[in-house]
Amino acid sequence: MKTLLIGFLLLFIAMILLGIGVFFSKKKEFPSGHIGDSEAMKERNIGCASSQDAEMRAKKNPLEELLKSDEYNYLH
Repeated sequence: MKTLLIGFLLLFIAMILLGIGVFFSKKKEFPSGHIGDSEAMKERNIGCASSQDAEMRAKKNPLEELLKSDEYNYLH
């Protein structure tokens, strides 16, 4: 029981300190924890998996475009 109480007390203190940091910062928001928002990761061209997946899905596959084209359907 004593360990649980100490754990909650430490968690409460951490939350208060985070709140104070946000309150006194110029941005008034918590720092982002996303990989894509990190300057060091941007310099290395590393992004988050969700963004990279969306980029790959947005690219058109040339083979699929050929199969959908009228020229291919005309030949077969």
